[in-house]
Amino acid sequence: MIPVCAIVKTNFIHKPFLFLFSLISSFRDARFMPAQADFKRKIRFFPGNAIMREMKKILITGATGFIGKALTRYFRETDYQIRALIHPSQKSPDLPKGVPVEAAVSSLNDPRGIRAALANVDIVYHLASQEALGARGNLLETDIQGTKLLVEAAQESGVERFFYLSHLGADRASAYPIMTAKAIAEDHIQKSSLDYTILRTGIVYGPNDRFTTPLARLIQAIPLVFPLPDQGDTLLQPLWIEDLANILLWSLDNDKTKRELIEIGGPEQISFRDIVLTIMDVLGIKRQLISLNTPLIRFATVFADYISLDIPTNIFWLDYLATNRTCSLTTVPHVFSLLPSHFSKRIEYLRPME
Repeated sequence: MIPVCAIVKTNFIHKPFLFLFSLISSFRDARFMPAQADFKRKIRFFPGNAIMREMKKILITGATGFIGKALTRYFRETDYQIRALIHPSQKSPDLPKGVPVEAAVSSLNDPRGIRAALANVDIVYHLASQEALGARGNLLETDIQGTKLLVEAAQESGVERFFYLSHLGADRASAYPIMTAKAIAEDHIQKSSLDYTILRTGIVYGPNDRFTTPLARLIQAIPLVFPLPDQGDTLLQPLWIEDLANILLWSLDNDKTKRELIEIGGPEQISFRDIVLTIMDVLGIKRQLISLNTPLIRFATVFADYISLDIPTNIFWLDYLATNRTCSLTTVPHVFSLLPSHFSKRIEYLRPME
């Protein structure tokens, strides 16, 4: 089979216009931005950096996913050129609208396709994973072997920075496949010569996410009661999607994150039970919480997943709830100068439309 990597520009901005916009932006910011402005504002209001440095190209794997789309939108306000790695499919890629993006079509296990996708790329954000597919996902092919291949190709191509998203609790000895896969992928990256940054994140939430949105659907779909794995006492540290996108963006200019594995999460450690209650409150509905044996829930989930029932959860989602997924509350403020958002303040997007 002949590997294919087609690179297509999906949007276009005329370079003279971009230069003029950058010049005006830089002048505006020099006049009006206070000298003590926080780091966040410096990043957001300096697209004029293009005047001072050569435009760099970024490859984002998983760019059509929940986190990938949010990150791609954030780069709209910078001078970086974005290339999205798109898995071959008959469907049109769901890329963010209004963002200039090149599309490189290749699977992660296609060596020649990956090398072509990395042509002239300076920075890689590796967000692709099979975990959203649940029991039908192939963690070995994408999360492990795909990461290994991408790392090797990135070294050959002279990539300057390599970012990888992992999970709190990643461990090669874990009983949970997704945590094992993430840890093995981390190991491939750490053994490389790349200037990497590995971020182990708490569960990430936001509009159209894979946590609060399906959880809200499940709460609404089950009448009268809602089952919790065991007692629902597992502690989580939800991280707002916009905070994560900022962290991923700011890490580019933070040398302290080079060749580091950093654990990050939101500003609070919340039990799964309390998360469910908070979502119920936003939805304006009540359910009696009942405790069910985790293996029973797991069996039902795997069975439904295999026969392709449209349920808003999967086996890896349950694996994440199997044990506490927390980290230091001070890492994000200290390392990234960011006060992350509180869960209850950011889930209004779940409120039913009136």
